[in-house]
Amino acid sequence: PVQLVESGGGSVQAGGSLRLSCTGSRNSFSMGWFRQAPGKEREGVAAIRIDGYTTYAEYVKGRFTISKDNAKNTLYLQMNRLKPDDTAMYYCAAGNVYTLRRERYNYWGQGTQVTVSS
Repeated sequence: PVQLVESGGGSVQAGGSLRLSCTGSRNSFSMGWFRQAPGKEREGVAAIRIDGYTTYAEYVKGRFTISKDNAKNTLYLQMNRLKPDDTAMYYCAAGNVYTLRRERYNYWGQGTQVTVSS
């Protein structure tokens, strides 16, 4: 089975940046970043297909960038111009369908917390 481990979360002020990492992708067909704020459903943030195509949720377009380093077996999420609304637990996931729908992903990491203060 795929084992995913996220890192890179933390606390930052609004307007700041963080880069999340996720090891263990093992070249899955699709890798995604999701987030879940307290009291809210887990939502898709960005996904990257095995051939490099990417897709983003509207609320992060232009601010977040998903990428991967196949040699290092690592997925990244560069987050710039962070807002308090970006505060959430961030999860990486691996699956066989290129989508932002969480139910199509089979493997999940434990998450890394991102907190953005105003």
